[in-house]
Amino acid sequence: MPDVSHADLQGLIKRIETLEAEAEIRRLQARYMFLCDTPLPEYGVKDDAERIDLIMALYSEDATWEGVGDYYDNQFGRLEGAAAIRRHFENFWGQKRDPELLLNVHYLTSEQIHVEGETADGQWVHCQPWIFSDGTSLLRSSRLNNAFRLEPDGNWKITRTRTENVFVAPLTEGWATDFAKASVLMNPR
Repeated sequence: MPDVSHADLQGLIKRIETLEAEAEIRRLQARYMFLCDTPLPEYGVKDDAERIDLIMALYSEDATWEGVGDYYDNQFGRLEGAAAIRRHFENFWGQKRDPELLLNVHYLTSEQIHVEGETADGQWVHCQPWIFSDGTSLLRSSRLNNAFRLEPDGNWKITRTRTENVFVAPLTEGWATDFAKASVLMNPR
């Protein structure tokens, strides 16, 4: 077996830390999307206030959340700081919608994660079908360009969510014939 130099060992440690960071960032981004789904698949969450608390636990205090590009600039704008991001989610889930949102599921693809020490960025494309109580439906797609930071407590946090519209397409009524009214996926039974 060949001798392993200190430099070789340090190189291996750096590679492992990078792979672990990528895995944590992947889980962090997927968890964010999971918590934004309707119906919420997280078992035992009592209400949208608790959902928002779980989402906000993923963000750094100095994070930004923004929609960019022709379509999203006016729809989302730019939010700076955890308090402003929390208000955005409270506005989304805190109002009674008519028609009611019955289904919204996020599908992530085209992942790229780049780790540079204690910071990282990631790009994804996501699609999400929306189904409303009045029978209307649409399919949305956007590109995500998000940033992350390793916090002093050893946890990665989202420092930037940036989303740009790719398309919005109406779907014909009845395209989805069966869908869950509530999720029981995470039920421990």
